[in-house]
Amino acid sequence: MSWKNEWKYLALIAGVFLACFYLPVGYDRFDNAMLEAFHLVRWYAREHVLFCLIPAFFIAGAIGVFVSQSAVMKYLGARANKILAYGVASVSGTILAVCSCTILPLFAGIYRMGAGLGPACAFLYSGPAINVLAIALTARVLGLEMGIARAVGAIVFSVVIGLAMALIFRSDDKQQEALQMAMPDEEAKRTLWQNGLYFGSMVGILVFANWGQPQETSGIWAAVYDAKWILTAIFAAALGLMLVVWFQMRTWQIGSIAAVVAVLALLLPQHPVVAFTAGFIGLSIFISTDKGELGDWFTTSWGFAKQILPLLLLGVFIAGALLGRVGQEGLIPSHWVAWAVGGNSLQANFFASFAGAFMYFATLTEVPILQGLIGNGMGKGPALALLLAGPALSLPNMLVINSVLGVRKTATFVLLVVVMATFSGFFYGTFF
Repeated sequence: MSWKNEWKYLALIAGVFLACFYLPVGYDRFDNAMLEAFHLVRWYAREHVLFCLIPAFFIAGAIGVFVSQSAVMKYLGARANKILAYGVASVSGTILAVCSCTILPLFAGIYRMGAGLGPACAFLYSGPAINVLAIALTARVLGLEMGIARAVGAIVFSVVIGLAMALIFRSDDKQQEALQMAMPDEEAKRTLWQNGLYFGSMVGILVFANWGQPQETSGIWAAVYDAKWILTAIFAAALGLMLVVWFQMRTWQIGSIAAVVAVLALLLPQHPVVAFTAGFIGLSIFISTDKGELGDWFTTSWGFAKQILPLLLLGVFIAGALLGRVGQEGLIPSHWVAWAVGGNSLQANFFASFAGAFMYFATLTEVPILQGLIGNGMGKGPALALLLAGPALSLPNMLVINSVLGVRKTATFVLLVVVMATFSGFFYGTFF
């Protein structure tokens, strides 16, 4: 036996053993941090996996199967019109009210279908950052000034970060462009408007199923919240109709799914997750046995789930252990964070950007978190820096981006977000 390679395994085993041997079990902070990690994972599984990620996986799978590669390359590819490509990518968040994790399957889908690195990264940033609801809540709770700064900063960030990624890794885009020029045009099976309606129905399910409860009890946002499941059902019915008419799915299959969902919704009106989950289980059962493009849809969606979901859950567990849930503490004391982001120094803005990049923010939760930090002395500049870095990035998000782009591109993307958020916060805090 040669020890030239075996010593690495020995070192790994010894390291794991020593870590287990010296685990600080019994210390209150460590025990509480582990409990917080499991609490956060459970909350994430209940609130985000079923309502956010499962629809996102199906949308990403549909992009890979039903959208022609030539169509993606026409609007978002390396050879696409730059104004059109970055314009489409940078405002995607106004439609997709999603968090930094839910955007990942969609990003992976368009990138693998031939989107240029720049537009794909602009889409990756803008998806969770340019959220109309979050920006409106920011303006209402933290002030109109902060809301406008967040909106403008997020749109500018998405374009600048995308352009910077394309410039830094331009050799990769040139290789992709050469491959795209050699590819023959694909014959579209459905028209653009048919695909648009099909994807629109799935986006509608994703958006309204995750529509958060507003602070006000009246007004348009509250009215939409009260009708969220009716709206979700309408988009689901539209999707079922399109699957029958345009994708040759059998009527009895859609009918049986709809019947089960309707019965469960009537029997368990306080637990919509049951009916919602049953609908996706039924759809999965039927399309997974299809021998054509519907079967390919399920296979591609399942491929994204296998790649992304384990990394996300691991990342959420680590984030929970380090920082805890909202209002709770992990290994890092919350007063350290509050102390580090006071004032408007570059260090405070950098710390806010860096910490925000690694924390996990569910959609809209960043606003009450910031409200509490500002009450504890956080400066306006660091607050904006965290708003620009936090919702678009998280530790779980980074793990998945790395699996798609690799270490160098992921590190560059994260660095661009943190640096730009730092200086944006610093200048905002200086002038306002």
